[in-house]
Amino acid sequence: MVRRQSINEFLQTLWVHYDQHARRELPWRHTTDVYRVLVSEIMLQQTQVGRVVPKYEAFIQRFPNAQSLATAPLSDVLVLWNGLGYNRRAKYLHEAAKIMNEQEVTSTVEGLVRLPGVGVNTAGAICAYAYNQPVIFIETNIRTVLLYHFFKSAQAVTDAELREVLGKIIAQVDNPREFYWAMMDYGSWLKTAKDTGNRQSKHYTKQSPFEGSRRQVRGAVLRLLTRKQQSMQELQQHISDQRLRSVLEDQCQEGLIIHKAGKYRLGADTDSGVQ
Repeated sequence: MVRRQSINEFLQTLWVHYDQHARRELPWRHTTDVYRVLVSEIMLQQTQVGRVVPKYEAFIQRFPNAQSLATAPLSDVLVLWNGLGYNRRAKYLHEAAKIMNEQEVTSTVEGLVRLPGVGVNTAGAICAYAYNQPVIFIETNIRTVLLYHFFKSAQAVTDAELREVLGKIIAQVDNPREFYWAMMDYGSWLKTAKDTGNRQSKHYTKQSPFEGSRRQVRGAVLRLLTRKQQSMQELQQHISDQRLRSVLEDQCQEGLIIHKAGKYRLGADTDSGVQ
């Protein structure tokens, strides 16, 4: 049972850290535009902040609103996304922009999860940052903070347990947007200063190495195709991995690339099937 006093003490610690340490100057913290917040949250899924910042700035410069992204060819989006990894996110974001361009998306978690690539936690983050709503969502830095302060000796802590505690905390918060900024900064600091992580979490999984992974093959394919369309033989000159053929099949199925007339190229809206 989390006491109100412990919540108050935690919030005092959180705000002192937020005030005394340099608050991270991140470009998406200077907007409440739902589209731009969505772009940042999709990019931040499974990608470190330092890598996201320049990509976000370039992306917003090229696609400043949902309409500009929705009307762009998917191939252009994939070229700009190159280097962020997990390229399906670019396709999801492209599809989400089309929906946002055609209809109003409600400012609720239930409405936002209907967008491609947006789960409950991403939708919660959008509601907090774009609309300043007192929603509950769990993310790796938030999980780190809650485990460190409220579950120090516990093991196999579930996100449901964390959400229960977070719900009691957010009820005492006047500015949810700034609260979650503070949580993100504090969690990031804890991981380095206190050598903490999410190993106590029941949902903790260690990310597999990128080198030699299927993800590496997928990324290599898209990087090659950003230059020009290529045949299987041309791709094999650069990628000797035995998984190449199955990766190409998967990416065709996902609509990321197209196979036509013996050549592979980046996907486009006018022709998204496998030929």
